Amino acid sequence: MEVRFWGVRGSVAASGAQVAGIGGNTSCVEVRCGDHLLILDAGTGIRALGDEILRGGGPGTLTLLFSHLHWDHVQGFPFFAPAYGHSFFLRLIGPGAEGDRTLRDVLARQMEPPNFPVPLSAMRARMTFEAASPDTPLEVGPFRVYPFAVPHPQGCMGYRIESEGKSFVYMTDVELSLRTLTGEIGSALAGADALLIDAQYTPEEYEGEKGPCRRGWGHSTMIDAARVAFAAGVRRLFLFHHDPAHNDDMVENMAEEARAYFNAAEPAREGKRVLFGERSLCA
Repeated sequence: MEVRFWGVRGSVAASGAQVAGIGGNTSCVEVRCGDHLLILDAGTGIRALGDEILRGGGPGTLTLLFSHLHWDHVQGFPFFAPAYGHSFFLRLIGPGAEGDRTLRDVLARQMEPPNFPVPLSAMRARMTFEAASPDTPLEVGPFRVYPFAVPHPQGCMGYRIESEGKSFVYMTDVELSLRTLTGEIGSALAGADALLIDAQYTPEEYEGEKGPCRRGWGHSTMIDAARVAFAAGVRRLFLFHHDPAHNDDMVENMAEEARAYFNAAEPAREGKRVLFGERSLCA
């Protein structure tokens, strides 16, 4: 199993030399095992991933899992080139009991006037829409995916992905601390080989010491993320959903502070690859 980060920024995309090292695209993560591919969220990072898929000639079947449907997690979908190709089949999975219908509506509406000139119907790939519900595992090729609910305004879904004895947890857009860590979330994180988690704020930002108080906005601090990772016994921690106002130096400094609480913490970086076991296991 291999994970690659295509978009690591939160809220809105950022550009410029000051964010080039970490990356400015919004949420999109690839999980690959041999010819099987999962895509987590469709922020602006999915555009480059789509171009890479076309250059590589496939795979023809793609599964997209959405954590939630806030704009920074869907806004790249109109620019996802494989969706316009007749040879592709897209399995689109939205969060919640009515995730199939809601996901279709959101993707269609963002491509309607006056938002966008090309409608969803112009996409020629075959598409199915499904729902992801907690406690109902999903089977996708060699992957077994466990959805679980996390605290965020209007709701959000985390995903634990297992394959060949390895585990990766994707938990973006979550306001979490040891005080609010539930048994359900703790079980989903327990012993994961890698955890990717929202760490958008510093404690000072979260408490309103620098600008508005951000309590209740649905995002965690890097310190709380590190404490949760330590408590859950994960092996590696990737801090994610970086604030668009944070430059590379600030993100690096936040990761350094997090390592005082969990020494295997690092910032998620656009283009970073994470390998789990040997490639031969994924053939």
